Amino acid sequence: MNKLILAAGLFALAPMLSQPADAAGRGARGELVYQVVKKWAPHVQEAYRADMGTWAQNMGPTFAKASMDQLQRAADADSFDAMNSALTPQSGVAKAKADVSPMALGDPATDLVFVPVSPCRLFDTRLAGGAIAANTVRSFDVTAVSDYSFQGGSASNCNGAGAAGSFAAAVINLTVVTPSGAGYITAFPFGGTQPLSSNVNYTAGAIVANLATVALDQGASANEMSVYTFAQTHLIGDIVGYFINPQATALQCVEVDGSVLNLAAGAAGNAFAGTCPAGYTAVETQCRPSIFGMRVAGSWTSHCNMVNDSASAGTVTATARCCRVPGR
Repeated sequence: MNKLILAAGLFALAPMLSQPADAAGRGARGELVYQVVKKWAPHVQEAYRADMGTWAQNMGPTFAKASMDQLQRAADADSFDAMNSALTPQSGVAKAKADVSPMALGDPATDLVFVPVSPCRLFDTRLAGGAIAANTVRSFDVTAVSDYSFQGGSASNCNGAGAAGSFAAAVINLTVVTPSGAGYITAFPFGGTQPLSSNVNYTAGAIVANLATVALDQGASANEMSVYTFAQTHLIGDIVGYFINPQATALQCVEVDGSVLNLAAGAAGNAFAGTCPAGYTAVETQCRPSIFGMRVAGSWTSHCNMVNDSASAGTVTATARCCRVPGR
């Protein structure tokens, strides 16, 4: 790690921490902050292309408000998300409003079908559009896209997600990057009412992510998802799967002949149909006589009862029609 950048960031933090910035006199609080910054600043630079010194300074208010226990847990954290969680108040910062009724993603009578995809970037405001201003909403295109680079995403259809047509909901990892203050974001269908809940809570300067299942608008608009933010922030969205509406499919059917029944003139007998393949079910039996003058006395899904009223001998073949639901 660049020691000059680290030193500059810690020097800027010193007034907030009421501790000197030099290594010899940091004090207990300053030492914990030093450990957190030293441990995670390189990760911030590599993973999020953020300046280490700027990130350290932006985290100053968060470090100053954190308890010693929170700072200790942040210093001991073995992942970046765990470090952020240690410093983020568990109570959240969403607005205090009335109780929320959960929103249904689809018709409860027709289950949605989940399609997983390899993680792929849908949008990144650092590369396109700039930071989302405080108390505003920005909308994004999720479906029917062949190239997401226009909104900072992948120059592809994201492993087929963009070629799947309109779908009901998406599973997206939403990452807030260096917000200007404490707040939260809420993702919801484009053109819909903003829910009274949050998807990600954050503090100033934090980089924090959360996986969310977001219902999408399935109308004619180009955008399908909107995101509200309380404070100004950059935002990244990576899709990992989506939910499509059930698709009606035709039955798959085959015909299986049984053994041939020989019937003398005036005789009667049963012609048995063939056995359906594994996974298929017999839905009807077709009775096929070789001559006129034969009649069907009874028909079941397994056999036909035939009577030869003619003056000549003949044959009968019973054919089973076997069907199944595709994929079952």
